Amino acid sequence: MREESHVDTLAFARPIDAVPIALMSRRLVEAGLPSWSWTARRVARHIHDPESVVLAARRGDELTGFAIMGFGDEAAHLNLLAVEPRCRRAGLGSRLVRWLEETAMVAGTFEVSLEVRAGNARARRFYRQLGYAEADLLPGYYERIEDAVRMTRDLRVLRIDQPG
Repeated sequence: MREESHVDTLAFARPIDAVPIALMSRRLVEAGLPSWSWTARRVARHIHDPESVVLAARRGDELTGFAIMGFGDEAAHLNLLAVEPRCRRAGLGSRLVRWLEETAMVAGTFEVSLEVRAGNARARRFYRQLGYAEADLLPGYYERIEDAVRMTRDLRVLRIDQPG
């Protein structure tokens, strides 16, 4: 009997993924906030929006992570990124971000921004390792109760530790 593969595949999210993505967002990204911003309806809008990409990571039929990026004429914005805690530290988050960055470059967009909770040192370190720089502190960004740090990356600048 063949052992189950532990490789996560990346693919565009399907409409049926809106609910599990929203639930994962509430549990892992929006935890502790009084209201729920990334509802299934909002995720579904992004799945159908030609200016957005919702990328899902799966291990078999199980959703193990996701990322949502919106694309503008000049810049892209990473709206959400989440990876199941038991799947972290295996490169899945980096794979999700890199896939979206490559998509942005193909579309001719080279500036990416995102916001992260100011108190989330682990996430801030993760993004810095991917080449993002802290640009601004946004007081009260999360429902006026928690600050955010805006981070940006110019995709035209190759990181020294990034393969060429």
